[in-house]
Amino acid sequence: MIVLTVLSVLLAVLFVLLGIGKVLALPRMRELAEHAGFSVAAYRGIGALELAGAGGLLLGLTVPVLGASAGAGLLLLLAGAVITHARNRDGIREIAPALVCTVLVAAYLAALGASS
Repeated sequence: MIVLTVLSVLLAVLFVLLGIGKVLALPRMRELAEHAGFSVAAYRGIGALELAGAGGLLLGLTVPVLGASAGAGLLLLLAGAVITHARNRDGIREIAPALVCTVLVAAYLAALGASS
């Protein structure tokens, strides 16, 4: 249960920070949106999904099915991120954050499944 709690909070903080940056369309996020080929509005939508996922991870501590749904949704977002990086022929430095987040979300889902 400790691992699940730590992963939930860690991932929630991470996705809140990323989501807020995208929703507020901070200059760095605007640059990343342009590089990825997304409009600012689309990037804001991704940020909103990240914020929803973060909330779902925290709610998952008391309602596991919400955590599982949030984790699955975040994995889909991250798959899209990895595909976008690959499509843009980004290097490992650009792809690594998405890959690390993917591994952490997968670990969260495994911990959630083990605790059920």
